Amino acid sequence: MEKVQLARMYVDDVMRKGVLEVLESGQWIKGPRSKEFAARFAKFCGATAGVTCSNGSVALIAGLHLLGVGHGDEVIVPSHTYIASATAADLVGATPIFVEVGEDGTADPNSIRDAITDRTKAAVLVHLYGQPVKMEAISVVQDAGLGLIEDCAQAHGARINGRSIGSFGDIATFSFFPSKNMGVGGDGGMILTNREDLVEPMQMIVDHGRASKYENSMLGTNWRMSEMQAAVGIAQLEQLPGWVTRRQEIATRYLDAFSDLDWLELPVVRPEIEHAWHLFVVQVDERERFMGHLAEQGVASGIHYPIPCHRQPVYADHPQHAEGTLPYTERICERIVSIPIHPLHTEEEIKRVIKAVCSYR
Repeated sequence: MEKVQLARMYVDDVMRKGVLEVLESGQWIKGPRSKEFAARFAKFCGATAGVTCSNGSVALIAGLHLLGVGHGDEVIVPSHTYIASATAADLVGATPIFVEVGEDGTADPNSIRDAITDRTKAAVLVHLYGQPVKMEAISVVQDAGLGLIEDCAQAHGARINGRSIGSFGDIATFSFFPSKNMGVGGDGGMILTNREDLVEPMQMIVDHGRASKYENSMLGTNWRMSEMQAAVGIAQLEQLPGWVTRRQEIATRYLDAFSDLDWLELPVVRPEIEHAWHLFVVQVDERERFMGHLAEQGVASGIHYPIPCHRQPVYADHPQHAEGTLPYTERICERIVSIPIHPLHTEEEIKRVIKAVCSYR
């Protein structure tokens, strides 16, 4: 029996047609599809403007550059996230300052307050697993006069009080890595803004700081997305709302099915948000034993993420590296397990996941 996987790639004739049209056009970069995809995605998120880029990691680096973050500055970031959210600060010469997350997995507002110093220039708030950050966390950052980057790599289609994520910060960044809620047929990213003063620099920074063909008026590099990937993105964006709805339906099935399992800690879903369910992450003691049981039942699982950013070897010399610095984050990273949730899962696969989890004890 085939294993129920965490994710699955989607390809249809619309995507194939779009890619073929680009190939035959001869305009493989800097064409109309990249502009169309950026405009459509910005509209979907309620942002003023967007620009495509080569991946979500460089989107974060570009965003920090656009906010003027550099040497001597500090950037607040939750330690429970993918490492790219933190290393982007280092790569512009700044220092990431790690904060705790709350029970919902997003940055804790009080931990953010405690981390602000006179060197703090910006914060990267991560909508983790598809769960939007708390409005209080956004308010803490904005009230302090800091630059705000929304890291939306895992939350395409999520909302807070009916408003789309990607529309709250100075900058919002997205990843279209193949396992995300939508993709572009390879690596890809997007940068959004609602600030008119950032629209033109945002377009320029991903294209060598180019003001015109041979005039470069700001520091930039080649962080462009290809036209073929943009064509795939346009097609997948049409599917995204339905895919998010399907993820929400599956998550509701899981929450109901697992509600009486006292040994399993379920995801916290705040009432004011619409979760995009990029991942369905539970917490359990004896994690390896639980994952082994799922594997025996033909169900894949994962850990997102087993090592907090502040405990990574790359931060061995960071003042927050020591064990016990962020105890809540460190504890949940020992207990979390991701189980399959994907809009292409069949009814039979969903039942297999439920049966596998419920049969553990």
